[in-house]
Amino acid sequence: MVQDMRLIELKGVCKSFGDTHVLHDVDLYIRKCEFITLLGPSGCGKTTLLRIIGGFDMPSSGEVLFEGKDMTGIPPYKRRINTVFQKYALFNHLNVYDNIAFGLNLKTPEQLGVKTKKEKKDEIARRVGRMLKLVKMEGYEKRSTDALSGGQQQRIAIARALVNEPEVLLLDEPLGALDLKLRKEMQLELKAMQQQLGITFIYVTHDQEEALTMSDTIAVMNGGRVQQIGDPKRIYDEPKNAFVADFIGESNILDGVMLQDDLVKFSGTEFQCVDEGFGTNAPVDVVVRPEDIMIVGEDVGMLAGTVESVIFKGVHYEMMIRGEGAGESILWKVHSTTMQPVGTRVGMTIVPYNIHIMRKATTADAVPVAQAAEEEA
Repeated sequence: MVQDMRLIELKGVCKSFGDTHVLHDVDLYIRKCEFITLLGPSGCGKTTLLRIIGGFDMPSSGEVLFEGKDMTGIPPYKRRINTVFQKYALFNHLNVYDNIAFGLNLKTPEQLGVKTKKEKKDEIARRVGRMLKLVKMEGYEKRSTDALSGGQQQRIAIARALVNEPEVLLLDEPLGALDLKLRKEMQLELKAMQQQLGITFIYVTHDQEEALTMSDTIAVMNGGRVQQIGDPKRIYDEPKNAFVADFIGESNILDGVMLQDDLVKFSGTEFQCVDEGFGTNAPVDVVVRPEDIMIVGEDVGMLAGTVESVIFKGVHYEMMIRGEGAGESILWKVHSTTMQPVGTRVGMTIVPYNIHIMRKATTADAVPVAQAAEEEA
């Protein structure tokens, strides 16, 4: 069933520019009508991967399949794909209507499903009108693009890409130039557009909140490799390695030893957990989210510490607490709706299912079969 839903598949995709290796054996599939985000820090290879999907770059090796057919060597304009770039690339000498209609005007009447030039003009007007309504820009047809705000220009760029009715829309950090409030509004609008149109969106960003807000699936990338693939909740709650845990949200990442199944030692203390299969006395990375640490009385906590700093973040307080245990001193980041003043001695408690255990990372870490593992879980 899943196989039938696959629209795009990347198999062993590598990309090098001279002696610089940008992508390493990337395996990834993208489903029909999916909103998938390629998420990672600058230089991780996510934009290069997007350009390969769009046909703007060719892989050094590997395959890019569209509905099972090899797309290698097929130029962008022959793919059922359109792209929205961060800088929008609007035509300043054309008004809003003509910008959106630009690609349609290049088509023949037959390509638009009509017979005469008059019918072509009417069909273009119908499609442009639909797009203006979709992006909430009705009444702006005759405006110059120079007279539009950044958010309005971005809407026109999206409308111009969608009016050609692509099966896939590629979006390369399209919200990066917008202010915070508008960016949050556009996150919700983009997701609503994708659901309304029922087409595949492939989105590139380094912003974790964007990815978590909009995506059906997130592919976390680092060093030219896919580190983990899954739905936003799984990526956040069950990171596969320390990089993913640190990049998605905020985390306390500690060295630990898995003593046996369901028992780990870190910060000089033994803790019950819910992880198995690591062996006996195995070195591991331990991840604890700041919101999963409960502040209790010093005498009843699993760990004790002293509050070193407090920052009010709006929905919670962020406290840095210096914990001591069996001679180890660790600075913990804790999020709580209750503030403890600097200098206060407190206890900290962590329940077993909020302790996440992962194997120590290696230099070649990646998850080439992450999707298969995710679906089997």
